[in-house]
Amino acid sequence: MPLFNVYPLYNVTPVSGKGVYVYDENNTEYLDLYGGHAVISIGHAHPKYVEAITNQVNQLGFYSNAIQNPLQTQLADRLETLSGCKDYELFLCNSGAEANENALKLASFKTEKSRVIAFKNGFHGRTSAAVAATDNKNIIAPINAQQKVTILDLNDIDAVKIELEKGDVCAVIVEFIQGVGGLDEATADFYEQLDLLCKENNTMLIADEVQSGYGRSGKFFAFQHYKVTPDIISIAKGMGNGFPIGGILIHPSIEAKFGMLGTTFGGNHLACAAGLSVLNVIEEQKLIDNVNEISCYFLKLAKTIPQIKKIKGKGLMLGLEFDFEVGDLRKKLIYDYHIFTGGAMNKKLLRILPPLTVRKDHINQFFEALVDALEEE
Repeated sequence: MPLFNVYPLYNVTPVSGKGVYVYDENNTEYLDLYGGHAVISIGHAHPKYVEAITNQVNQLGFYSNAIQNPLQTQLADRLETLSGCKDYELFLCNSGAEANENALKLASFKTEKSRVIAFKNGFHGRTSAAVAATDNKNIIAPINAQQKVTILDLNDIDAVKIELEKGDVCAVIVEFIQGVGGLDEATADFYEQLDLLCKENNTMLIADEVQSGYGRSGKFFAFQHYKVTPDIISIAKGMGNGFPIGGILIHPSIEAKFGMLGTTFGGNHLACAAGLSVLNVIEEQKLIDNVNEISCYFLKLAKTIPQIKKIKGKGLMLGLEFDFEVGDLRKKLIYDYHIFTGGAMNKKLLRILPPLTVRKDHINQFFEALVDALEEE
């Protein structure tokens, strides 16, 4: 049976990984500065991660959410401590798209309204309401387009105000650093005014932290760079270091009711073991401090390369913008220099999303390769 051909694939077959490197079937070493879309947060095959999953699967891999699962409580407590999001409640699911679906559903339940405001170049997932709130018509099927979504320009607070005052908006969903869209950010004033307007108009502010969360921005969550209090925070990618897990953090002003949200696999024992190990490693290895140190070093080197026209993002969620499309450059970095990087909707942007364990020598390796590759262009 052939695979349903929806992905253009590079001719590389990773079979193992360790730290910031992956290895193909010929044992060729690749420096991973993309982390599988920012998923690999603590490095490939981190020994504490492997140990946690191994021990858990030897005991109990799965049972339903109809029983007690103390691992969920442990994960929620550790997440509250490390993130600083005091008094929020946690609902666990399996992916970023599912997290955003539940966030939007919860906002609609809470406000009894149905329209959503999202922003140009935003990406929130590929399912139902999440994809309807994504600014990419090519991936929105007619069944998704039935959702009531208004897409506005980032930074246009006047347009947001006009739409919110119509009284039918249940949620505003925003990435505080856009991922797939190309690392764009609004101003601090925009984000803070957005938060106030949502509160004034009985609208839930959803912080989509699926890619920017878990320390990637230099703070635990990207919204923490600003004076805002989201009603719901969606999380996923770096949460399980590759094990499928997602969730939403829910402000205590939103009351839970039996049956309003549900999941079969969300918060299963293996996922919680993976999630706990990630949080433990982030704390023990002071990885958020490392993010900030390596980010400063990366930016210093990037500023020395004249072909780079703009540097975007924060922490280790970075973009290098050129005055040409970077598709061929990415291929050259993969095939000639054995380095993984990422692309974006902005075809001139190279995305850098390494494991949070990356070191200065890895950054040196990248920039040496980039300089050589640019000279060959």
